[in-house]
Amino acid sequence: MSYRLVFTDSYNKKAAKWIKKHPTLKDQYLKTLQLMELNIHHPSLRLHKLSGSLSSLSSVSINMSYRITLELMIQDRDIVLINIGPTTKCIGDDE
Repeated sequence: MSYRLVFTDSYNKKAAKWIKKHPTLKDQYLKTLQLMELNIHHPSLRLHKLSGSLSSLSSVSINMSYRITLELMIQDRDIVLINIGPTTKCIGDDE
């Protein structure tokens, strides 16, 4: 069962900036994306719903310090990527 990752222009800009700032994590980031396509529910991704004003979004971990926020639309098999950044500040304009 595979999924389709949807990369918005906004996400691509944030991801490019993040990769430039963290080049040593690029391989780990790409591995996370591959795993998301294969099995979004894989335990190592630590997929979880966000709460409060972000309750329409979910999050997966790249590692213990960085995550990707996403809009998960299981019925369409689409995963819309929203943001990438530090675990504590993944929403909005950050790293």
